Formats: sequence, C-alpha cells, structure tokens
Amino acid sequence: MTNNQTMFESLKKELSRRSLLHKVGFGFMGLSVAGTLGHIIKPARTLAQSEAAPSNEPSSVPPNKKLGWAVVGLGKFATQQIMPSFAECKSSKLVALVSGDSAKAEKYAKQYGVNPKNIYKYQNYDSIRNNPEVDIIYIILPNGMHAEYSIRGAQAGKHIMCEKPMANTVEECQAMIDAAKKANRKLMIAYRAQYEPYNLATIQLAQSGKLGKLKLITSDHGRNLNPKDPADVWRMQKKLAGGGSLYDIGVYSLQAARYITREEPVAISAMTYSTPDDPRFREVEENVNFVLRFPSGVLANCTSSYGYSNTKRIQVFGSDAVLELDPATDYYKHRLTIKDKNGNQEQKIEEKNQFALEMDHLSESIIQNKQPKTPGEEGLQDVKLMQLIYEAARTGKTIKV
Repeated sequence: MTNNQTMFESLKKELSRRSLLHKVGFGFMGLSVAGTLGHIIKPARTLAQSEAAPSNEPSSVPPNKKLGWAVVGLGKFATQQIMPSFAECKSSKLVALVSGDSAKAEKYAKQYGVNPKNIYKYQNYDSIRNNPEVDIIYIILPNGMHAEYSIRGAQAGKHIMCEKPMANTVEECQAMIDAAKKANRKLMIAYRAQYEPYNLATIQLAQSGKLGKLKLITSDHGRNLNPKDPADVWRMQKKLAGGGSLYDIGVYSLQAARYITREEPVAISAMTYSTPDDPRFREVEENVNFVLRFPSGVLANCTSSYGYSNTKRIQVFGSDAVLELDPATDYYKHRLTIKDKNGNQEQKIEEKNQFALEMDHLSESIIQNKQPKTPGEEGLQDVKLMQLIYEAARTGKTIKV
C-alpha cells in the first residue's frame, strides 16, 4: 500500500467516527425575523453546548471589556472588510497590526488609531507575547502560512482566530490544535457564514420541518480568478493556496451541506476539470463538482469554480417546500426565498455585520470561558473532507466514509 493510500484510508476511518459532530456541534444564535416569518428564530441548544467540558483556563477578563485584537496580514480582505468591522463590535477592538509593509501598516495604524508601538513586522512577530494589550491574533494570510503564524501566536500566549481554510494539510491543522491546547489558548476558525443571520435562518428553517423532510441540498460557489489582482496571485500557487477553487470557495459549499443537515457525510464522489493551457490553473484546479450522501439520505450536490462569474447560492429541497438563499455568502447582501404550493415568499431578515458578530463571538467565548462555536476541530474536519473529495475525483470512485 502506498503512503497516499495509507493516508486516505486513515482519513476515512477517522471521519467515520461521527462523534466529532457531537464534540463540535453547530451552535445557533437567536435572530429577529421580520416579514412572512413573523417570529423570533430561537437559539438551538447543541450537544456541544450541553456536553462540552468547561475549559480549565481561568477567565481573568472583566465583564464588558473589549478585548484587544492584532490583525496579521494587511491584504484587501483585512483592510476592506475586517478592520472597518471593528467599529460595530461590542467586545472587540483593533489594537495591533502585523505586516511586511511598514508604510502600509503606519497608514492603517493612523487611520484606525492603533498605537505605532503596536506595529509588528513578521521578523519580530514573536515579541507580541510581551504586549498585554493584545488578547487575540487574527491570521489573515495565504493558506500556506496559517499554521506557522497560528502556532507561533499561540506560543506567544495569545488566542487565535484563523481564516478558512484552516491550513493546507490535515497534519498542519492538528498541529495548530495541539499548539493552542498546549498554550491553553482558544483557537477559532473564521467561518463567517455560521454567524451570518440569513444563513442561521436557513439552518433553523431546514431543521424546523417547515420545508418538510429534507431531500437535497445544492450549493454553488464560483468566481473568476484574476491573475492581475495581487489578492489572487497567491491563489494560483499550490504551496500557498493548498488547492484551487475547492479550498478557497468550495469550502463554503461543503460547509453549507454540513451545517444545514447537521450531519457528516457517509459517501463522497467527485470530478475536477481545468481548462487546458489556461496559465491560471497550472498548479491548482479550476472546477470541482462533488456529491455528498448523509446518513439521513439527504444528498448534497456541490460545486466550486475559478472560471465563471460571481456565484454564491444555496438551495434546500424539502418534501413540502424549497428554500433558496441567493446570494448566500455575500459580505452584506442576502436574499432568502421559500417556494411552496402558495408561491414564492421572500423572507426579510435584519442584516448584521457578520465579521463583527464572529469576532465578538470569540471575544465573548474568552470572557465567558466557553468553547467557540467553530473551533479548530471544525476546520480540521473540512480539510479532511476536502482531501477525500480530491481522492474521489482522482480515482473516479465513490469513497465511503
């Protein structure tokens, strides 16, 4: 048996232990829903919330204090989405920046009122351990750098928020989890959709029975990779990206299938295709189609692509109604429609800043000494499943998990 075969057999065995879902769970937040829903979507108590052992880490954070955050990496996503969102946070504040570009860091420090002494370069990143103003480090770097900077941040005694996908490999993900546990720090993966009101309403509606018995989920995420955009250049490099469209945006499709069903897949099949001679796809894949089968019988048809225009859509098919969320994972605009025998009914839900919500969730988890809803184990599970999706595509076989 080859090393690759041994690795994938090990992954399949580990994924078959559905206890991970019980350990991690999918928590839900309360949402005010207006329009045709006309009621409050109440929080659901998960197994993770009821059974998870309390952390042995003492909480010395006084109530109502805003925890200090350091942002590592000042790319477009950090500067245009994350940093402006601190203005809407209730428990989080921006206090430090880490960047290889001193001029850029100084510019944003001045804009956001960050003390110049709290500007770090990658070379002196580890000295952040000596800064009591920093409670949490947010890693917003290319995927291939997530593990190193998360581990070093935990070793510096800071809690960690890491962008998705968690890391390039299963081994790196596990190392991140181990480092956080050893340092007695919390590690959370930035799965923003699990904090976004429209996605939470979708989960609640699917689980409530309002759609009837769940039959099928489709989830499609695609965009055109732009080789002239600095934010996309690293995504074309396997070492930095870990994979192509699956790792970058297909993880949204995978996540949707998992958090809507609240189950783990038992079978996976997949295909990949990249346009021949397209220089964007010399190292990473363009298109991935994968099918998941869940224990309840629900099938999920999921896609990701770097070759077609902006698509972020989730559909949930029940025996009585169909739910469509389109856009599903946008930054600020979403649309949810229920289609049943009475026609199409659009559900109006209050939009909230999902970045502020997820950051405050980690801050409040630290203050209250609770496990975050999307801990490192959640990111590890997705990386395991994505590796099996690649294996299913490579072998042309349906993999039983």
